[in-house]
Amino acid sequence: MNPDENTFQYPTFLYTQSSATLNLDVNDRIERAYLYWAGSGTGDTEIKLNGIDITPDALSTVIGTSSNLTYFSAFKDITSFVQTTGNGTYTLSDFDLNSLVTTYYNNATQFGGWAILVVYENPNLTLNQLNIYQGLEALSPNLPLGILDNMTIQLDNLYLISNTGAKIGFIAWEGDRFIQVSERLTFTANGTTNILSNTLNPSNNAFNGTNTETNSTTLYNMDLDVYSIENYIVPGTTSATVSLQSGQDYVMLNTVVTKLNSQLPDATIVLENPTSVCDSRDVNIDYIVSNLNSTEVLQANTPITFYIGTQAIGTTFTQNIIPIGASENGNITLSIPTTIPLNFTLTAVVDDTGNGTGIAPELIETNNSFQIEIQLIISPTFNTLENITTCNLGLTRGLFDFSNYSELVKTNPSHIVSFHESYDDAVQNTNSILNSSNYEALTTPKEIFVRIDNGCFSITSFFLFTENCPPTVYNAVSPNGDFSNDTFFVEGLRDVFVNFELLIYNRWGKHLWTGNNNKPDWDGYVEEGVGNTQAPAGTYYYILHLNDPNYPEPLTGYLYLNK
Repeated sequence: MNPDENTFQYPTFLYTQSSATLNLDVNDRIERAYLYWAGSGTGDTEIKLNGIDITPDALSTVIGTSSNLTYFSAFKDITSFVQTTGNGTYTLSDFDLNSLVTTYYNNATQFGGWAILVVYENPNLTLNQLNIYQGLEALSPNLPLGILDNMTIQLDNLYLISNTGAKIGFIAWEGDRFIQVSERLTFTANGTTNILSNTLNPSNNAFNGTNTETNSTTLYNMDLDVYSIENYIVPGTTSATVSLQSGQDYVMLNTVVTKLNSQLPDATIVLENPTSVCDSRDVNIDYIVSNLNSTEVLQANTPITFYIGTQAIGTTFTQNIIPIGASENGNITLSIPTTIPLNFTLTAVVDDTGNGTGIAPELIETNNSFQIEIQLIISPTFNTLENITTCNLGLTRGLFDFSNYSELVKTNPSHIVSFHESYDDAVQNTNSILNSSNYEALTTPKEIFVRIDNGCFSITSFFLFTENCPPTVYNAVSPNGDFSNDTFFVEGLRDVFVNFELLIYNRWGKHLWTGNNNKPDWDGYVEEGVGNTQAPAGTYYYILHLNDPNYPEPLTGYLYLNK
Protein backbone atom coordinates (compact mmCIF):
# COMPACT_ATOMS: atom_id res chain seq x y z
CA MET A 1 0.00 0.00 0.00
CA ASN A 2 3.08 2.29 0.11
CA PRO A 3 3.60 4.27 -3.12
CA ASP A 4 7.31 4.42 -2.32
CA GLU A 5 9.69 3.44 0.43
CA ASN A 6 8.97 5.52 3.50
CA THR A 7 11.46 8.07 4.74
CA PHE A 8 11.20 11.12 6.96
CA GLN A 9 7.79 12.74 6.22
CA TYR A 10 7.52 10.88 2.91
CA PRO A 11 5.30 9.61 1.37
CA THR A 12 2.38 11.67 2.63
CA PHE A 13 -0.30 9.15 1.69
CA LEU A 14 -0.94 5.41 1.40
CA TYR A 15 -2.98 3.56 -1.20
CA THR A 16 -6.33 2.25 0.01
CA GLN A 17 -6.47 -0.65 -2.43
CA SER A 18 -4.15 -2.78 -4.53
CA SER A 19 -4.27 -6.03 -6.48
CA ALA A 20 -2.26 -9.21 -6.95
CA THR A 21 -2.69 -12.19 -9.26
CA LEU A 22 -2.94 -15.87 -8.33
CA ASN A 23 -1.81 -18.20 -11.10
CA LEU A 24 -1.64 -21.85 -10.05
CA ASP A 25 -1.22 -24.81 -12.39
CA VAL A 26 -4.24 -26.86 -13.37
CA ASN A 27 -3.14 -29.77 -11.14
CA ASP A 28 -2.59 -27.58 -8.10
CA ARG A 29 -5.24 -28.12 -5.43
CA ILE A 30 -5.63 -25.42 -2.80
CA GLU A 31 -5.47 -26.80 0.73
CA ARG A 32 -5.23 -23.59 2.77
CA ALA A 33 -5.28 -19.85 2.13
CA TYR A 34 -4.54 -17.21 4.75
CA LEU A 35 -4.86 -13.44 4.41
CA TYR A 36 -2.55 -11.14 6.36
CA TRP A 37 -2.74 -7.35 6.43
CA ALA A 38 -0.69 -4.98 8.56
CA GLY A 39 0.16 -1.34 9.05
CA SER A 40 0.47 1.64 11.33
CA GLY A 41 -2.02 2.04 14.16
CA THR A 42 -4.13 -0.31 16.23
CA GLY A 43 -5.77 -1.94 13.22
CA ASP A 44 -8.15 -1.43 10.31
CA THR A 45 -10.49 -4.36 10.93
CA GLU A 46 -13.05 -3.70 8.19
CA ILE A 47 -11.65 -4.21 4.71
CA LYS A 48 -12.83 -5.83 1.48
CA LEU A 49 -11.37 -8.57 -0.70
CA ASN A 50 -12.82 -8.62 -4.21
CA GLY A 51 -15.68 -6.54 -2.83
CA ILE A 52 -16.44 -8.97 0.02
CA ASP A 53 -16.36 -7.65 3.59
CA ILE A 54 -13.51 -9.10 5.63
CA THR A 55 -12.99 -8.93 9.39
CA PRO A 56 -10.03 -10.60 11.13
CA ASP A 57 -10.01 -13.94 12.90
CA ALA A 58 -7.07 -12.64 14.94
CA LEU A 59 -5.55 -9.21 15.54
CA SER A 60 -2.07 -8.60 16.98
CA THR A 61 -0.38 -5.35 17.97
CA VAL A 62 3.10 -4.27 19.03
CA ILE A 63 4.45 -0.99 20.40
CA GLY A 64 7.76 0.36 19.13
CA THR A 65 10.18 0.90 22.00
CA SER A 66 11.87 3.91 20.41
CA SER A 67 8.67 5.64 19.27
CA ASN A 68 5.94 4.34 21.59
CA LEU A 69 3.76 4.01 18.49
CA THR A 70 1.44 1.06 17.87
CA TYR A 71 1.49 -1.23 14.83
CA PHE A 72 -0.85 -4.10 13.95
CA SER A 73 -1.21 -7.28 11.97
CA ALA A 74 -4.53 -8.98 11.17
CA PHE A 75 -5.20 -12.56 10.07
CA LYS A 76 -8.13 -14.19 8.25
CA ASP A 77 -8.59 -17.79 7.10
CA ILE A 78 -9.94 -17.39 3.54
CA THR A 79 -9.46 -20.98 2.39
CA SER A 80 -12.99 -21.52 1.10
CA PHE A 81 -13.01 -18.08 -0.58
CA VAL A 82 -9.81 -18.78 -2.55
CA GLN A 83 -10.84 -22.36 -3.34
CA THR A 84 -14.05 -20.99 -4.87
CA THR A 85 -12.45 -18.01 -6.63
CA GLY A 86 -9.38 -19.83 -7.95
CA ASN A 87 -6.88 -18.15 -10.27
CA GLY A 88 -7.30 -14.50 -11.07
CA THR A 89 -6.94 -11.04 -9.65
CA TYR A 90 -7.43 -10.43 -5.94
CA THR A 91 -8.10 -6.84 -4.96
CA LEU A 92 -7.90 -5.71 -1.35
CA SER A 93 -9.73 -2.42 -0.77
CA ASP A 94 -11.17 -0.15 1.92
CA PHE A 95 -7.80 -0.42 3.69
CA ASP A 96 -7.36 3.21 4.69
CA LEU A 97 -4.62 4.29 7.09
CA ASN A 98 -4.18 7.82 5.70
CA SER A 99 -5.46 9.49 8.86
CA LEU A 100 -2.37 8.12 10.64
CA VAL A 101 0.30 9.09 8.11
CA THR A 102 1.30 12.37 9.74
CA THR A 103 1.51 10.67 13.14
CA TYR A 104 3.95 8.06 11.87
CA TYR A 105 5.91 9.76 9.08
CA ASN A 106 8.23 11.67 11.41
CA ASN A 107 10.01 8.40 12.19
CA ALA A 108 9.31 6.93 8.73
CA THR A 109 7.03 4.09 9.87
CA GLN A 110 3.90 5.02 7.92
CA PHE A 111 3.05 1.82 6.04
CA GLY A 112 0.35 -0.64 5.06
CA GLY A 113 0.45 -3.94 3.21
CA TRP A 114 -1.22 -7.30 2.65
CA ALA A 115 -0.40 -10.81 1.48
CA ILE A 116 -2.18 -14.11 0.86
CA LEU A 117 -0.34 -17.29 1.82
CA VAL A 118 -1.57 -20.22 -0.30
CA VAL A 119 -0.81 -23.86 0.52
CA TYR A 120 -1.48 -26.18 -2.42
CA GLU A 121 -1.05 -29.84 -3.28
CA ASN A 122 0.14 -31.25 -6.58
CA PRO A 123 0.52 -35.01 -7.15
CA ASN A 124 3.66 -34.38 -9.21
CA LEU A 125 5.48 -32.74 -6.31
CA THR A 126 7.55 -34.61 -3.75
CA LEU A 127 5.98 -35.12 -0.36
CA ASN A 128 6.78 -32.20 1.91
CA GLN A 129 5.82 -31.02 5.34
CA LEU A 130 4.77 -27.37 5.56
CA ASN A 131 4.88 -25.70 8.96
CA ILE A 132 3.33 -22.26 9.39
CA TYR A 133 4.29 -20.21 12.45
CA GLN A 134 2.33 -16.99 12.79
CA GLY A 135 2.00 -14.15 15.26
CA LEU A 136 3.64 -10.75 15.46
CA GLU A 137 7.12 -9.92 16.73
CA ALA A 138 9.02 -6.67 16.20
CA LEU A 139 12.60 -5.44 16.18
CA SER A 140 12.59 -1.90 17.53
CA PRO A 141 16.15 -0.59 18.04
CA ASN A 142 16.66 2.39 20.32
CA LEU A 143 18.62 5.50 19.45
CA PRO A 144 21.54 6.11 19.08
CA LEU A 145 22.20 4.03 15.98
CA GLY A 146 23.78 0.67 16.51
CA ILE A 147 21.95 -0.17 19.75
CA LEU A 148 20.77 -3.64 18.73
CA ASP A 149 17.41 -5.25 19.16
CA ASN A 150 17.11 -8.96 18.51
CA MET A 151 14.72 -11.87 18.75
CA THR A 152 14.82 -15.65 18.40
CA ILE A 153 11.90 -17.77 17.22
CA GLN A 154 11.72 -21.49 18.00
CA LEU A 155 10.66 -23.78 15.14
CA ASP A 156 9.42 -27.16 16.41
CA ASN A 157 7.84 -30.26 14.81
CA LEU A 158 10.28 -30.40 11.86
CA TYR A 159 11.16 -34.15 11.70
CA LEU A 160 13.40 -33.92 8.64
CA ILE A 161 13.94 -37.04 6.52
CA SER A 162 15.88 -35.42 3.66
CA ASN A 163 17.31 -31.92 3.32
CA THR A 164 16.71 -31.80 -0.43
CA GLY A 165 14.75 -28.68 -1.35
CA ALA A 166 14.44 -27.48 2.25
CA LYS A 167 13.30 -23.85 2.39
CA ILE A 168 12.19 -21.21 4.83
CA GLY A 169 10.01 -18.20 4.02
CA PHE A 170 8.95 -15.00 5.79
CA ILE A 171 6.17 -12.45 5.68
CA ALA A 172 7.57 -9.30 7.27
CA TRP A 173 6.63 -5.63 7.42
CA GLU A 174 8.34 -2.22 7.54
CA GLY A 175 11.78 -3.33 6.36
CA ASP A 176 13.71 -0.57 4.51
CA ARG A 177 16.07 -1.07 1.59
CA PHE A 178 18.31 1.84 2.55
CA ILE A 179 18.56 1.01 6.26
CA GLN A 180 20.98 -1.81 7.00
CA VAL A 181 22.66 -1.07 10.31
CA SER A 182 23.77 -4.37 11.89
CA GLU A 183 20.78 -6.12 10.30
CA ARG A 184 21.08 -9.91 10.18
CA LEU A 185 18.85 -12.98 9.77
CA THR A 186 20.26 -16.34 10.90
CA PHE A 187 19.10 -19.95 10.95
CA THR A 188 20.36 -22.40 13.60
CA ALA A 189 19.95 -26.18 13.48
CA ASN A 190 21.86 -28.91 15.26
CA GLY A 191 24.10 -26.36 16.96
CA THR A 192 25.22 -24.66 13.73
CA THR A 193 24.25 -21.08 12.88
CA ASN A 194 24.18 -19.73 9.32
CA ILE A 195 23.34 -16.28 7.98
CA LEU A 196 20.44 -16.38 5.52
CA SER A 197 20.91 -14.44 2.30
CA ASN A 198 20.27 -14.60 -1.44
CA THR A 199 20.50 -12.41 -4.49
CA LEU A 200 17.73 -10.04 -3.39
CA ASN A 201 18.48 -10.20 0.32
CA PRO A 202 22.11 -9.49 1.22
CA SER A 203 23.49 -10.82 4.48
CA ASN A 204 23.33 -7.37 6.11
CA ASN A 205 19.88 -6.34 4.79
CA ALA A 206 17.41 -9.22 4.91
CA PHE A 207 14.30 -7.06 5.17
CA ASN A 208 14.48 -4.63 2.30
CA GLY A 209 11.11 -4.53 0.52
CA THR A 210 11.63 -7.49 -1.81
CA ASN A 211 9.69 -10.50 -3.10
CA THR A 212 11.89 -13.45 -3.99
CA GLU A 213 8.99 -15.26 -5.69
CA THR A 214 8.54 -12.46 -8.27
CA ASN A 215 12.05 -10.93 -7.97
CA SER A 216 10.42 -7.60 -7.14
CA THR A 217 12.51 -4.93 -5.41
CA THR A 218 9.64 -2.46 -5.14
CA LEU A 219 7.46 -4.11 -2.52
CA TYR A 220 8.13 -1.08 -0.29
CA ASN A 221 8.21 -1.76 3.43
CA MET A 222 7.05 -5.33 3.01
CA ASP A 223 8.98 -8.57 2.44
CA LEU A 224 7.91 -11.90 0.95
CA ASP A 225 11.22 -13.76 1.01
CA VAL A 226 12.13 -17.44 0.65
CA TYR A 227 15.57 -18.87 1.43
CA SER A 228 17.11 -22.25 0.73
CA ILE A 229 18.25 -24.02 3.91
CA GLU A 230 19.10 -27.43 2.47
CA ASN A 231 22.80 -26.85 3.23
CA TYR A 232 22.01 -25.78 6.80
CA ILE A 233 19.91 -28.69 7.98
CA VAL A 234 20.44 -32.46 8.09
CA PRO A 235 18.11 -35.49 8.18
CA GLY A 236 16.82 -36.20 11.66
CA THR A 237 16.51 -32.54 12.62
CA THR A 238 13.40 -31.99 14.74
CA SER A 239 13.75 -28.32 15.68
CA ALA A 240 15.57 -25.15 14.72
CA THR A 241 15.63 -21.44 15.54
CA VAL A 242 15.46 -18.26 13.50
CA SER A 243 17.19 -15.19 14.92
CA LEU A 244 16.92 -11.58 13.80
CA GLN A 245 18.83 -8.49 14.82
CA SER A 246 18.74 -4.85 13.79
CA GLY A 247 20.60 -1.71 14.82
CA GLN A 248 18.22 0.77 13.15
CA ASP A 249 15.57 -0.70 10.86
CA TYR A 250 12.16 -1.28 12.48
CA VAL A 251 11.05 -4.77 11.36
CA MET A 252 7.83 -6.68 12.13
CA LEU A 253 7.92 -10.43 11.57
CA ASN A 254 4.43 -11.83 10.93
CA THR A 255 4.76 -15.35 9.53
CA VAL A 256 7.43 -18.02 9.12
CA VAL A 257 6.91 -20.97 6.76
CA THR A 258 9.16 -24.03 6.49
CA LYS A 259 9.06 -26.55 3.65
CA LEU A 260 10.83 -29.78 4.51
CA ASN A 261 10.97 -33.30 3.15
CA SER A 262 9.49 -35.08 6.15
CA GLN A 263 7.90 -38.39 5.22
CA LEU A 264 6.06 -39.18 8.40
CA PRO A 265 2.52 -40.17 9.39
CA ASP A 266 0.29 -37.99 11.53
CA ALA A 267 -2.09 -40.08 13.61
CA THR A 268 -5.22 -38.47 15.03
CA ILE A 269 -8.25 -40.02 16.72
CA VAL A 270 -11.90 -39.11 17.23
CA LEU A 271 -14.35 -40.84 19.62
CA GLU A 272 -18.01 -41.28 18.74
CA ASN A 273 -21.25 -42.87 19.95
CA PRO A 274 -20.41 -43.98 23.49
CA THR A 275 -23.05 -46.40 24.76
CA SER A 276 -23.54 -48.26 28.01
CA VAL A 277 -26.14 -50.57 29.51
CA CYS A 278 -28.04 -49.65 32.65
CA ASP A 279 -26.28 -50.67 35.85
CA SER A 280 -23.17 -51.70 33.90
CA ARG A 281 -19.71 -50.16 34.04
CA ASP A 282 -18.90 -51.29 30.51
CA VAL A 283 -18.74 -48.57 27.85
CA ASN A 284 -18.84 -49.41 24.17
CA ILE A 285 -17.37 -46.70 21.97
CA ASP A 286 -16.57 -46.16 18.28
CA TYR A 287 -13.36 -44.45 17.22
CA ILE A 288 -11.81 -43.20 13.99
CA VAL A 289 -8.04 -43.16 13.54
CA SER A 290 -6.94 -40.87 10.71
CA ASN A 291 -3.70 -40.13 8.89
CA LEU A 292 -4.81 -36.98 7.10
CA ASN A 293 -2.16 -34.25 7.13
CA SER A 294 0.72 -36.65 6.64
CA THR A 295 3.50 -37.55 4.24
CA GLU A 296 3.71 -41.27 5.01
CA VAL A 297 1.40 -44.19 5.74
CA LEU A 298 0.49 -45.04 9.33
CA GLN A 299 1.58 -48.58 10.08
CA ALA A 300 -0.78 -51.30 11.29
CA ASN A 301 -0.77 -52.19 14.99
CA THR A 302 -0.38 -48.59 16.07
CA PRO A 303 -1.41 -48.62 19.75
CA ILE A 304 -4.38 -46.68 21.09
CA THR A 305 -4.67 -46.23 24.85
CA PHE A 306 -7.70 -44.97 26.75
CA TYR A 307 -7.26 -42.94 29.92
CA ILE A 308 -9.41 -41.60 32.72
CA GLY A 309 -7.21 -38.94 34.21
CA THR A 310 -3.77 -40.54 34.31
CA GLN A 311 -5.14 -44.07 34.71
CA ALA A 312 -4.91 -46.25 31.60
CA ILE A 313 -8.01 -48.45 31.39
CA GLY A 314 -7.57 -50.13 28.02
CA THR A 315 -5.36 -50.44 24.96
CA THR A 316 -6.15 -51.58 21.43
CA PHE A 317 -4.41 -51.37 18.05
CA THR A 318 -5.12 -50.27 14.51
CA GLN A 319 -5.80 -53.21 12.21
CA ASN A 320 -4.45 -52.09 8.85
CA ILE A 321 -1.96 -49.77 7.20
CA ILE A 322 -3.70 -46.38 6.94
CA PRO A 323 -2.69 -44.55 3.74
CA ILE A 324 -2.03 -40.83 3.52
CA GLY A 325 -5.33 -38.97 3.79
CA ALA A 326 -7.25 -42.07 4.93
CA SER A 327 -8.92 -43.31 8.11
CA GLU A 328 -9.84 -46.55 9.88
CA ASN A 329 -12.90 -47.18 12.04
CA GLY A 330 -12.74 -49.23 15.20
CA ASN A 331 -14.73 -50.18 18.27
CA ILE A 332 -13.83 -51.12 21.81
CA THR A 333 -15.63 -52.01 25.02
CA LEU A 334 -13.99 -50.58 28.12
CA SER A 335 -14.63 -51.78 31.67
CA ILE A 336 -14.65 -48.77 33.96
CA PRO A 337 -13.15 -49.39 37.43
CA THR A 338 -15.49 -48.99 40.38
CA THR A 339 -13.22 -46.27 41.76
CA ILE A 340 -14.19 -44.01 38.86
CA PRO A 341 -17.28 -41.79 39.42
CA LEU A 342 -20.33 -42.09 37.19
CA ASN A 343 -19.40 -38.91 35.29
CA PHE A 344 -15.88 -38.74 33.89
CA THR A 345 -13.76 -37.60 30.96
CA LEU A 346 -12.45 -40.35 28.69
CA THR A 347 -9.26 -39.57 26.77
CA ALA A 348 -8.09 -41.63 23.81
CA VAL A 349 -4.47 -41.30 22.69
CA VAL A 350 -3.30 -42.87 19.44
CA ASP A 351 0.35 -43.93 19.15
CA ASP A 352 0.49 -44.48 22.90
CA THR A 353 1.59 -47.79 24.37
CA GLY A 354 -0.03 -47.06 27.72
CA ASN A 355 2.73 -45.10 29.40
CA GLY A 356 2.64 -41.92 27.32
CA THR A 357 5.16 -43.04 24.71
CA GLY A 358 4.63 -43.90 21.05
CA ILE A 359 6.22 -46.39 18.69
CA ALA A 360 7.08 -44.08 15.77
CA PRO A 361 7.79 -40.38 15.10
CA GLU A 362 5.00 -38.29 13.59
CA LEU A 363 4.75 -34.97 11.83
CA ILE A 364 2.90 -33.53 14.82
CA GLU A 365 3.26 -35.19 18.20
CA THR A 366 0.72 -32.99 19.98
CA ASN A 367 -2.52 -33.92 18.17
CA ASN A 368 -2.85 -37.58 19.13
CA SER A 369 -5.55 -37.27 21.76
CA PHE A 370 -9.32 -36.81 21.90
CA GLN A 371 -11.59 -36.34 24.90
CA ILE A 372 -15.25 -37.11 25.41
CA GLU A 373 -17.53 -36.83 28.42
CA ILE A 374 -19.07 -40.11 29.61
CA GLN A 375 -21.95 -40.64 32.02
CA LEU A 376 -22.68 -44.11 33.34
CA ILE A 377 -26.37 -44.60 34.05
CA ILE A 378 -27.59 -46.64 37.00
CA SER A 379 -31.15 -47.44 37.93
CA PRO A 380 -32.59 -44.68 40.10
CA THR A 381 -32.90 -44.95 43.84
CA PHE A 382 -36.36 -44.39 45.28
CA ASN A 383 -38.23 -43.86 48.50
CA THR A 384 -40.32 -46.65 50.01
CA LEU A 385 -44.06 -46.16 49.67
CA GLU A 386 -46.55 -47.06 52.40
CA ASN A 387 -49.48 -49.33 51.68
CA ILE A 388 -52.88 -47.61 51.45
CA THR A 389 -56.05 -48.72 53.22
CA THR A 390 -59.54 -47.39 52.54
CA CYS A 391 -63.12 -48.42 53.33
CA ASN A 392 -64.50 -51.59 51.82
CA LEU A 393 -67.22 -50.61 49.34
CA GLY A 394 -68.35 -54.17 48.96
CA LEU A 395 -66.69 -57.46 48.27
CA THR A 396 -63.32 -55.77 49.01
CA ARG A 397 -63.82 -53.07 46.34
CA GLY A 398 -62.30 -49.66 47.14
CA LEU A 399 -61.49 -46.20 45.78
CA PHE A 400 -57.93 -44.95 46.27
CA ASP A 401 -55.97 -41.72 45.82
CA PHE A 402 -52.22 -42.26 45.41
CA SER A 403 -51.55 -39.31 43.09
CA ASN A 404 -49.02 -37.80 45.53
CA TYR A 405 -46.93 -40.98 45.38
CA SER A 406 -45.44 -39.86 42.04
CA GLU A 407 -43.50 -37.22 43.98
CA LEU A 408 -43.00 -39.11 47.24
CA VAL A 409 -41.20 -41.98 45.54
CA LYS A 410 -38.63 -39.73 43.81
CA THR A 411 -35.12 -39.08 45.06
CA ASN A 412 -34.46 -36.77 42.11
CA PRO A 413 -36.98 -34.28 40.70
CA SER A 414 -36.02 -35.25 37.14
CA HIS A 415 -37.18 -38.85 37.59
CA ILE A 416 -40.24 -39.87 35.59
CA VAL A 417 -42.82 -41.95 37.49
CA SER A 418 -45.69 -44.11 36.23
CA PHE A 419 -48.08 -46.58 37.91
CA HIS A 420 -49.04 -50.01 36.54
CA GLU A 421 -51.30 -52.90 37.50
CA SER A 422 -48.73 -55.60 36.70
CA TYR A 423 -44.98 -56.02 36.94
CA ASP A 424 -44.69 -56.84 33.23
CA ASP A 425 -46.53 -53.65 32.30
CA ALA A 426 -44.13 -51.67 34.48
CA VAL A 427 -41.10 -53.30 32.85
CA GLN A 428 -42.48 -52.67 29.36
CA ASN A 429 -43.80 -49.23 30.35
CA THR A 430 -47.25 -50.01 28.96
CA ASN A 431 -50.84 -49.64 30.21
CA SER A 432 -50.03 -47.03 32.80
CA ILE A 433 -52.73 -46.05 35.32
CA LEU A 434 -54.09 -42.68 34.23
CA ASN A 435 -56.40 -41.87 37.17
CA SER A 436 -54.27 -42.19 40.26
CA SER A 437 -56.41 -39.73 42.25
CA ASN A 438 -59.63 -41.83 42.08
CA TYR A 439 -58.48 -45.34 41.27
CA GLU A 440 -61.04 -48.13 41.71
CA ALA A 441 -59.73 -51.50 42.79
CA LEU A 442 -62.45 -54.08 42.18
CA THR A 443 -60.86 -56.51 44.60
CA THR A 444 -58.23 -56.13 47.27
CA PRO A 445 -55.53 -56.66 48.35
CA LYS A 446 -54.12 -55.31 45.07
CA GLU A 447 -50.46 -54.61 44.31
CA ILE A 448 -49.64 -51.43 42.35
CA PHE A 449 -46.28 -51.36 40.57
CA VAL A 450 -44.32 -48.10 40.30
CA ARG A 451 -41.77 -47.44 37.53
CA ILE A 452 -39.12 -44.78 38.24
CA ASP A 453 -37.21 -43.79 35.10
CA ASN A 454 -34.00 -41.81 34.57
CA GLY A 455 -32.95 -43.44 31.30
CA CYS A 456 -32.63 -46.63 33.29
CA PHE A 457 -35.51 -47.65 35.51
CA SER A 458 -36.34 -49.17 38.88
CA ILE A 459 -39.58 -50.79 39.97
CA THR A 460 -41.13 -50.75 43.41
CA SER A 461 -44.67 -51.45 44.58
CA PHE A 462 -47.22 -50.90 47.29
CA PHE A 463 -50.49 -52.62 48.24
CA LEU A 464 -54.05 -51.38 48.30
CA PHE A 465 -56.14 -52.74 51.16
CA THR A 466 -59.75 -52.28 52.23
CA GLU A 467 -61.17 -52.51 55.71
CA ASN A 468 -64.71 -52.76 57.02
CA CYS A 469 -65.56 -49.28 58.21
CA PRO A 470 -68.40 -48.64 60.70
CA PRO A 471 -71.75 -48.75 58.88
CA THR A 472 -74.12 -45.77 58.86
CA VAL A 473 -77.76 -46.41 59.90
CA TYR A 474 -80.57 -44.37 58.30
CA ASN A 475 -83.50 -44.87 60.71
CA ALA A 476 -86.39 -43.41 58.73
CA VAL A 477 -88.45 -45.82 56.61
CA SER A 478 -91.39 -44.85 54.37
CA PRO A 479 -92.31 -47.79 52.11
CA ASN A 480 -94.49 -45.85 49.66
CA GLY A 481 -92.74 -46.75 46.41
CA ASP A 482 -91.17 -43.34 45.80
CA PHE A 483 -87.68 -44.89 45.82
CA SER A 484 -86.71 -42.75 48.79
CA ASN A 485 -86.34 -44.44 52.18
CA ASP A 486 -88.54 -47.32 50.99
CA THR A 487 -86.51 -49.71 53.14
CA PHE A 488 -84.44 -49.71 56.28
CA PHE A 489 -81.04 -48.88 54.76
CA VAL A 490 -77.70 -49.30 56.48
CA GLU A 491 -74.88 -47.83 54.41
CA GLY A 492 -71.66 -49.85 54.32
CA LEU A 493 -73.35 -53.05 55.47
CA ARG A 494 -74.25 -55.26 52.52
CA ASP A 495 -71.35 -57.12 50.84
CA VAL A 496 -69.10 -55.61 53.48
CA PHE A 497 -70.18 -57.40 56.64
CA VAL A 498 -71.29 -60.44 54.73
CA ASN A 499 -72.19 -62.41 57.88
CA PHE A 500 -74.30 -59.75 59.52
CA GLU A 501 -77.62 -60.49 61.23
CA LEU A 502 -80.27 -57.76 61.64
CA LEU A 503 -83.14 -58.23 64.10
CA ILE A 504 -86.24 -55.97 64.13
CA TYR A 505 -88.50 -55.65 67.24
CA ASN A 506 -91.63 -53.74 68.03
CA ARG A 507 -91.84 -51.51 71.06
CA TRP A 508 -93.04 -54.38 73.24
CA GLY A 509 -89.97 -56.45 72.37
CA LYS A 510 -91.69 -58.80 69.99
CA HIS A 511 -89.33 -60.08 67.31
CA LEU A 512 -90.76 -59.22 63.86
CA TRP A 513 -88.04 -59.81 61.26
CA THR A 514 -84.54 -61.20 60.76
CA GLY A 515 -82.26 -60.02 57.90
CA ASN A 516 -78.86 -60.98 56.49
CA ASN A 517 -76.68 -60.42 53.42
CA ASN A 518 -78.89 -62.71 51.33
CA LYS A 519 -82.23 -61.03 52.09
CA PRO A 520 -83.55 -57.66 50.91
CA ASP A 521 -83.72 -54.70 53.25
CA TRP A 522 -86.68 -54.51 55.66
CA ASP A 523 -89.68 -52.59 54.30
CA GLY A 524 -92.08 -53.20 57.21
CA TYR A 525 -92.80 -56.83 56.46
CA VAL A 526 -93.62 -58.97 59.51
CA GLU A 527 -92.42 -62.48 59.02
CA GLU A 528 -94.49 -63.96 61.82
CA GLY A 529 -97.55 -61.77 61.63
CA VAL A 530 -101.11 -63.08 62.03
CA GLY A 531 -103.55 -61.79 59.50
CA ASN A 532 -101.75 -58.57 58.58
CA THR A 533 -98.09 -59.07 57.48
CA GLN A 534 -97.27 -55.34 57.29
CA ALA A 535 -96.24 -53.58 60.44
CA PRO A 536 -98.16 -50.41 61.26
CA ALA A 537 -96.53 -47.01 61.44
CA GLY A 538 -94.59 -46.42 64.59
CA THR A 539 -91.29 -46.80 66.34
CA TYR A 540 -89.36 -50.04 66.09
CA TYR A 541 -86.05 -51.25 67.43
CA TYR A 542 -83.14 -53.07 65.83
CA ILE A 543 -80.18 -55.14 66.92
CA LEU A 544 -77.43 -55.44 64.27
CA HIS A 545 -74.85 -58.17 64.79
CA LEU A 546 -71.95 -57.45 62.38
CA ASN A 547 -70.25 -60.74 63.21
CA ASP A 548 -66.87 -59.13 62.58
CA PRO A 549 -63.95 -59.57 65.02
CA ASN A 550 -63.28 -55.83 64.88
CA TYR A 551 -66.85 -55.10 65.96
CA PRO A 552 -67.67 -57.60 68.72
CA GLU A 553 -70.57 -55.59 70.15
CA PRO A 554 -73.85 -55.29 68.20
CA LEU A 555 -75.24 -51.98 67.01
CA THR A 556 -78.62 -51.10 68.54
CA GLY A 557 -81.09 -48.35 68.02
CA TYR A 558 -84.55 -47.40 66.86
CA LEU A 559 -86.17 -46.62 63.55
CA TYR A 560 -89.46 -44.99 62.62
CA LEU A 561 -91.80 -46.59 60.13
CA ASN A 562 -93.96 -44.00 58.41
CA LYS A 563 -97.03 -44.96 56.36
